[in-house]
Amino acid sequence: MTTQSALPPASMTDEEVMILDSIDKFLETDVKPFVHQLEHDDEYPQKIVDTMKEMGLFGLMIAPEFGGFGVSTLTYARIIEKISTVWMSVAGIINSHMIMAMTVQRCGTDAQKDHYLPRFATGELRGGIGLTEPDAGTDLQAIRTTAVRDGDDYVVNGSKMWITNSGSGNTILLLVKTDTTAEPRHKGMSLLIAEKGDGFIVSKKLEKLGYKGIDSNALTFDGYRVPVDRLIGGVEGVGLKQVLGGLELGRINVASRGVGIAQAALDEAVAYAQTRKTFGKPICEHQAIQLKLGEMTTRTYAARLLTEAAANAYDRGERCDMEAGMAKYFATEAGLENAIEAMRIFGGYGYSKEYNVERLYRDAPLLTIGEGTNELQRIIIAKQIIARNPA
Repeated sequence: MTTQSALPPASMTDEEVMILDSIDKFLETDVKPFVHQLEHDDEYPQKIVDTMKEMGLFGLMIAPEFGGFGVSTLTYARIIEKISTVWMSVAGIINSHMIMAMTVQRCGTDAQKDHYLPRFATGELRGGIGLTEPDAGTDLQAIRTTAVRDGDDYVVNGSKMWITNSGSGNTILLLVKTDTTAEPRHKGMSLLIAEKGDGFIVSKKLEKLGYKGIDSNALTFDGYRVPVDRLIGGVEGVGLKQVLGGLELGRINVASRGVGIAQAALDEAVAYAQTRKTFGKPICEHQAIQLKLGEMTTRTYAARLLTEAAANAYDRGERCDMEAGMAKYFATEAGLENAIEAMRIFGGYGYSKEYNVERLYRDAPLLTIGEGTNELQRIIIAKQIIARNPA
């Protein structure tokens, strides 16, 4: 397909161009031939992850001084879009890990950066973020997991839910309450770097409609001890603020996945519409199908532009919760709508596991929920547009 826009060469370093080329080759040889079987077996793609480690993909945005590539957010968004057109689960394996790594790079102490970032970059330590709980998703201030200081350790008790990479990985950036009496509540929240050990229990693998292969788990912490020097930034009470910056990056990633799903659905629909015939001609010559393809193409282009705008704002160091929210909201809805339209264009074949569109149809709804629901994004957008334009 030629519908994907190209980045102007001047906006990328030679190294970034090489990385994008290597991603194309990786997807073609190491991912695409195995997606169908791995997806329907819901099997963790260990060989793919091993190749990702060899390629250094877990260090994409980590600064070169710590062993990473230091790519821009814009290039990162491009990479995630490319991956998501082939298999969105692989993008999720990178995303949660990258939020963890970039939070340490942005907010960690010098000692934490020196110790953890090189090991994150190689994938020796790999994981994600532990925020959501059974009764606390969008409202993170309602978390109940506690961390009580005991000498040189924090003792953690509580539970987490829907934690990506927590089964196959070995490290989680854990949001906890270090002061349960603080008001407002966010002042009692802190972030800990939690490596697996005694009391860190992966209690259940969660079965999902889509987003197969990647592990999503429920976690239990029972007297789990974390050394005090793993408190992000060495300061209690700022954990929510620290993690929100990471969620901006996460929302750009999810928006990029939405663009990837939208693009993949469009590609599948365009190819099928030229080969499938009804009433003596290809269905792409029927006006009803043309209307769908026109809408799908426009949604994909618009979603990509919004995502690029958010990535550029993040790269400039600007506050971009509104831009990331707009990109996440629009691009994920575009992915969902395109997936549904592709299934309709395929007709009965779209409902068959033989074709990719049924996977796109199952994967897309998650994007409208994860990293903050699209209802929340619209509220963020509205509040920000008012704050930026006072009467």
